[in-house]
Parts: sequence; C-alpha cells; structure tokens
Amino acid sequence: MRDIFADLFAAERPDPIEAARRSIRPRLPRRFYHEVSVGDGEGGVCLLLDGRPARTPGRRTLAAPTRALAEAIAAEWQAPAETIDPAKMPLTRLANSILDGVAAAHEEVAAEIEKYLGSDLLFYRAEGPHELAERQARHWDPILAWAHEALGARFVLAQGIVHAAQPEPALAGARAAIPHDPWRLGAVHAVTTLTGSALIALALLHGRLATDDAWAAAHVDEDWNIEQWGRDEIALERRAFRFAEMQAAATVLATAG
Repeated sequence: MRDIFADLFAAERPDPIEAARRSIRPRLPRRFYHEVSVGDGEGGVCLLLDGRPARTPGRRTLAAPTRALAEAIAAEWQAPAETIDPAKMPLTRLANSILDGVAAAHEEVAAEIEKYLGSDLLFYRAEGPHELAERQARHWDPILAWAHEALGARFVLAQGIVHAAQPEPALAGARAAIPHDPWRLGAVHAVTTLTGSALIALALLHGRLATDDAWAAAHVDEDWNIEQWGRDEIALERRAFRFAEMQAAATVLATAG
C-alpha cells in the first residue's frame, strides 16, 4: 500500500470526458483494503484504511481538521466495491491538493484569487439581448450588493468585454475576506476557478449563497446559450464532473471548522 496513493492521484483533477474523447481507457486499480475508518492522528483526523493512515501523493498524512470532513472523505473511499476511480473522488483530490500544495503556498494561492477580483465574471454584462441582461442582473446584482454591504467593496460594471479597472478600496475590501487557513483557502480557490468568480466563491464561503445558487450564477450565460441553441451532451457531462468538484469544495467550506 506504500505507493498506491501516489499512483492513484499523481495526476490531479483528471477529466474523464477528455480521456474518453481521446480513447484513453485507464486501468483502474482494484480496491486493496477492507475497512475504512477515521481516527485522531498526525495533522488532525486521519483517513484510515485497514487501520493504517492513508497518504497523499506527496506522502503527507491524509488528515482533515474536523471529524465531519474526515468522514466525508472516508465516504468516498468506502463507496468503491471493486475498483478505485479517482475521477469519482473529488473531495479526496481536493484534500490532496490542499495538503500537498495550498498549505505550503498560501501567498501564491491567495494571489491567484486576487487576480480574479480584478476582472470578475460578475462585472461584465451583456449588451443584449435584454432577457439575458436581466437574468445576469437577477443572479449577480445581489452578490455585488452583499460585497458592498459586508465587505465594503463597491465595484464598477461594464458592458461587453472591455476591461473595467476596479477601485483599489473595493479590491482591498474583497481581498481582506480571502481566508487564511489552507482548507478554506483551497476550497475558495477551487470555487473561484470553477466559476470564474472570486466574488461567488467568497459569497459561498460566507453563507450568502447556497451551492446550487452559486453554480447557477456562474452559468447564466452558458444556460442561456443552451436554451437558445440546444444541449451538447459532452459539454454537459464535463459540467457534471465540474459540479462534483464544486460540491466537494462546498463540503470543505461547510465542515472544515
């Protein structure tokens, strides 16, 4: 079992849809353990497989800061009956990313989130049609109002794709809301990259949005296009994969303590 974790999760965030399109059929390893449990140990509450601590690809103990989060991770390991598919374990993948990457690179991860604040999805509105602009306003304006009231951040809106420079006080107010602990920071970063919006991620962190509402806000334009032009099944499968990642990040935000 020593190297199985590195072998399973060495390539983080696999995209099974892209793999299928390229006719890649990875051989999945068989389940090599019988019992899944959690227990106090190095770094917090550890995932235990047959009583032994699981490890990240970086050889760190796979441990969560709370029992609730550790049990959620354990549920992913309990689910497989025969083979282990990392593509179906988004919470484990996110935990690996946080423990092996985010924890040692706080400033770099926070800086990536800050970049999104400068050109957030919510700032750029459609010039038309009117129905799309109204839908954007319905989903996005309450988030911007929350940012103004709760964070002291009043942002500038624009139409089209012309860049709108944001006031430094607004950026500073939102920047201050970025969490410092690695688990929440990693989850906020994941939501930011999945949605294209740091403000959506911060609103989810602070309980202003539920997961489904955050996801809907991030896909206003995409949903509009689907309504106008029809469904793309491959794109919808990829979106379902990404939504599972979104749910994993929301679980971390809700249970990390």
